[in-house]
Amino acid sequence: MFALSIIFAVLALGALITGFVLKSERQTYRGDTQDLSDLKKGLKYGGLGGAVLTVLFFCLSMIITVSPGHMAVGDLWGEVYPEAKPEGLHFVNPVSQWREFDCRQKKNKQSAMVPSKDQLRTKLNVTIKYRLIKGKTPQMFANTGDAEAVVEVHLVPETRSLLREIGKSVPRAEEFYSQEVQQRLQEELQTGLVKALAPKGILIQDVLVSDIILPKEIEQGVKNKKLRDQKAEQEKAELRRFETEQQKKVKSSQAELDAGKLDAQKIRVLADATAYEIEKKGRAIAKNPVIIKLEAMKALRAISKDPNAKIYFLNGDSPNPLPLMHLGDK
Repeated sequence: MFALSIIFAVLALGALITGFVLKSERQTYRGDTQDLSDLKKGLKYGGLGGAVLTVLFFCLSMIITVSPGHMAVGDLWGEVYPEAKPEGLHFVNPVSQWREFDCRQKKNKQSAMVPSKDQLRTKLNVTIKYRLIKGKTPQMFANTGDAEAVVEVHLVPETRSLLREIGKSVPRAEEFYSQEVQQRLQEELQTGLVKALAPKGILIQDVLVSDIILPKEIEQGVKNKKLRDQKAEQEKAELRRFETEQQKKVKSSQAELDAGKLDAQKIRVLADATAYEIEKKGRAIAKNPVIIKLEAMKALRAISKDPNAKIYFLNGDSPNPLPLMHLGDK
């Protein structure tokens, strides 16, 4: 908008100069009626064009357009207006000057060498998410300057100063790797920045520790400790796996032992039953010898049904010439 106003101002000035030139030429050609008439027309149209361009220039200078998410801060003859203009179209004093402040969310990355109690310096990289407070943009411009100046003058040095102060509370540099220490550092840094920068017009929304670079003299030690810890964890995992396998083997052996005991018990029960049956039959035979002869007759009857079976007479003179028939005799 400012460049366009400059263009119209130049055109208006050109039209006025043209009018003055035509006026001087009229005096030169005063004796020629036709030329004098042409000069009058040129002077008339030149002056009219210059007036139109001048009016247009002032009208355009009265209009400003503020981009979305921005605030426009103006000043007149060095005095800053107390109220800023929000996004949209506005009519302003044509001779005032306006500049925009970007109030959308932004992030700023900072690095600082932070000392710990052991006198070692650790490099911390932090990312700060912030936005400019819209209502404080006139104050920022009057006291500091544009948005870039506000960040450089207030946000950057305050962040580095707080980082150094918070770092002094950490006993050893390697503790910056601790999740607990990092969380405390982020919380304390955000609290300190909010308190310090809100009056300056900067609203802190979040603080993140993005990277930690330990001093070289202890960085290797930390790596070795991590390797030892990882190895110890692997050994613990291997021991747990071995114990699990041994427990499985013990359970399997116990199950096999229990199964063997059950089989042995079953065999004993069956043997006892068989012995009992034999003993019972023995008692029955002792009391009734004829039973064995009946059993012999059953056996002979079964043999006689087999076509391949043969019967041999043991002694023809015996009262029991057939096999098994003499059983039970005393």
